[in-house]
Amino acid sequence: MSSLANGPVDLDGNFVKSRGDAGPIGASYQGALPGQPDVSVVVPTYRRPAMLAACLDALCRQDFAANRYEIIVCDDGPDDATRACVERIAEAQTARGLTVRYLPVTRTQGPAGARNAGWRVARSPLIAFTDDDTLPDPHWLSAGVVALAQGAAAAAGTIVVPLPPLPTDYEADASGLERAEFATANAFVSRSFLDTTGGFDERFTCAWREDSDLQFTLMRAGGEILRAADAVVVHPVRPARWGVSIAQQRKSQFDALLYSKHPELFRTRIRARPPLLYYAILCAASAALIGGLIGSDTVAFDGLFVWCALTAYFCAIRLRGRDHSWRHIAEMAWTSIPIPFLSIFWRLYGAARFKVLFL
Repeated sequence: MSSLANGPVDLDGNFVKSRGDAGPIGASYQGALPGQPDVSVVVPTYRRPAMLAACLDALCRQDFAANRYEIIVCDDGPDDATRACVERIAEAQTARGLTVRYLPVTRTQGPAGARNAGWRVARSPLIAFTDDDTLPDPHWLSAGVVALAQGAAAAAGTIVVPLPPLPTDYEADASGLERAEFATANAFVSRSFLDTTGGFDERFTCAWREDSDLQFTLMRAGGEILRAADAVVVHPVRPARWGVSIAQQRKSQFDALLYSKHPELFRTRIRARPPLLYYAILCAASAALIGGLIGSDTVAFDGLFVWCALTAYFCAIRLRGRDHSWRHIAEMAWTSIPIPFLSIFWRLYGAARFKVLFL
């Protein structure tokens, strides 16, 4: 049920009172000044002009007066194809009074830095964030603006990830966006809170945990975050190369960064436990290697047997309820071998890099 129909709720689903201020760190959204748009939509992108074009088309079809919002495309790897895409759409929307701006981002790398660049040049008191691979519903902006009019720091909308009956491991992982408390694929934030907190931490150079970091920063600053259930974006799962899960393990380092900044909120909100299965696989492989080095066939064989059994179990878990095509089975079998080792490496790398005890 929509929070807008029954009053605002917090991220635990509890009803909260509306208030006319944004807490101790700044004024809440009070509407735009004369000549300002009401809301600025910030869209980070990186060399995906076809996906970006579909997203911008949906944003241009909002049931919101064209002169009351602007779209800022933050190109995090400026290229001619993306610029041409934005400029073509901007020219087509000029007659309607809708401003579409192209912003090349060269100072930093990653969606956190691109979003910072976008909201800092925005002209509105309210910032709407979405990604270049989403399709916002026509009512998306209207619902988000209504939610922030209650005086909160931010509002999290609804994300819909369409999946086939038997998704791949990658598709199922991407569907986690539907269950996220706060994801910048669909979020509305008061500009005053972004100004005071500094926005996104640009050390999050991958699209991972930077939105949770902003959420926790706003909460710790006294900001109220609501659900805007009527603000809907569809997030199709974009195509991925074979074996993509191997490269994704480097994101684990940013769990350590998030934990270093917000340990209590990480434990209660993320609820991510140490990957005990991964550590068991590492111990078994280490035993097999040590057994071989010291000439103990028994230790080497037992370690190898346990490693094979645990790796097969890990692969089976990943295939449960998933696509059973031969190609996907082969991908799961192959990637299940290095993933535990890579995940542990990146977790420990993050712990060392960000100087925190994080296993």
